[in-house]
Amino acid sequence: MLWVMRFSGFFSAAMVMIVLSPSLQSSFHPAEAIRSSHGGDSYLRLPTSTHFFDKFYFRRAPVFRNADECRSSKSEKSSVCDPSLVHVAITLDVEYLRGSIAAVHSILQHSMCPESVFFHFLVSETGLETLVRSTFPELKFKVYYFDPERVRNLISSSVRQALEQPLNYARNYLADLLETCVTRVIYLDSDLVLVDDISKLWRTNLAKKTIGAPEYCHANFTKYFTEHFWTDSSLSGVFSGRKPCYFNTGVMVIDLAKWRRFGFTRRIERWMEIQKTSVSRIYELGSLPPFLLVFAGHVAPMEHRWNQHGLGGDNVRGSCRDLHPGPVSLLHWSGSGKPWLRLDSKKPCPLDSLWAPFDLYGQ
Repeated sequence: MLWVMRFSGFFSAAMVMIVLSPSLQSSFHPAEAIRSSHGGDSYLRLPTSTHFFDKFYFRRAPVFRNADECRSSKSEKSSVCDPSLVHVAITLDVEYLRGSIAAVHSILQHSMCPESVFFHFLVSETGLETLVRSTFPELKFKVYYFDPERVRNLISSSVRQALEQPLNYARNYLADLLETCVTRVIYLDSDLVLVDDISKLWRTNLAKKTIGAPEYCHANFTKYFTEHFWTDSSLSGVFSGRKPCYFNTGVMVIDLAKWRRFGFTRRIERWMEIQKTSVSRIYELGSLPPFLLVFAGHVAPMEHRWNQHGLGGDNVRGSCRDLHPGPVSLLHWSGSGKPWLRLDSKKPCPLDSLWAPFDLYGQ
């Protein structure tokens, strides 16, 4: 709870305790498109600006150690295949780098076993792994190159340009990118922070489902697809016999073994192809609708505390939002308003002060 003492601006520490305390009352495809590097040992052949490190400077994070009761790894330098590890996948790119670093910091700070968390960073440019190593010298991680050409011709224009970036679609290829020994992974967006132990999220019971995520069945599901989609039974019939609910793809627990077995990457790609070749569009948003088409109605539900999303407002104005009722374990600034940009502009929203303590950017 030390981070509460550092809040400033719109909330007093007492107010933050009232809002967040319910979540804190617990004890404790093709291979040729894929390359990877361990830690700072990069061998990606991609262009990087020579001024990159002049633009980004992050303070070194504190060292976080496992509690005594944590299961120790067989060796000090764990293999990615170590069964005791918690696997987390996050994208790294220049535009959202500040958010990704803050997300990692928040995970480590709230984990009882931070040395048992292994990060899988998805990138489309080089140099970022060196920055991660300098910020988190003892972090267990690996960097994976995702080729933007893999999806460039499948991406449709969206309501917000940021949603059209190829790296947004890297989550569709985790089963191909990560080692086959990694059979479960938590995927997280770059604009969130955790205020709870990630091992609780890792232990989500997926039952017979491939993915788990908080569902929002009160949301108007029809708005995620066009009138053309709903009036063409050959398209909308995909939901026949299902009870589809909206879910946000920024926080998911994924059974990679099942994903590989049933070929879900190709199923998602097929819907993206239909969108591109259809007489009329079948959806307007970016990477979300194909996920809904494949998985909605087949999702292992999770508590809403694990994705308090929408804090970045809508996809156009990025206006301020309040927390949803209930306990909070993860704060997610989905939408166009990002906390680091609003804080820098001196026009933050009240909840942006909850993100600020995990920001390691600058002197």
